[in-house]
Amino acid sequence: MHEASVMAGLMRRIDEAAKAERAKKVISLSVWVGALSHMSAEHFAEHFERAAAGSAAEGARLIVTASQDIYHVNAQDILLEAIELEADP
Repeated sequence: MHEASVMAGLMRRIDEAAKAERAKKVISLSVWVGALSHMSAEHFAEHFERAAAGSAAEGARLIVTASQDIYHVNAQDILLEAIELEADP
């Protein structure tokens, strides 16, 4: 399933970023969804909510920018643009 592998890869990157910064929680993240990625912003958000359950990203504010440009160099991709973390004191 395409969505499962996309979410697994994204969650791996989020976990790596949180560990590297010694963060206990993901506050928000921004994701760019390509026009040919086969996922709408809503579809992505649904899958993210399930994938994030029980992780540091659970409950994080999700900002999704959906591109309509089928000719964009990353039109088939989903890109993690930014992540805001809460540092562990």
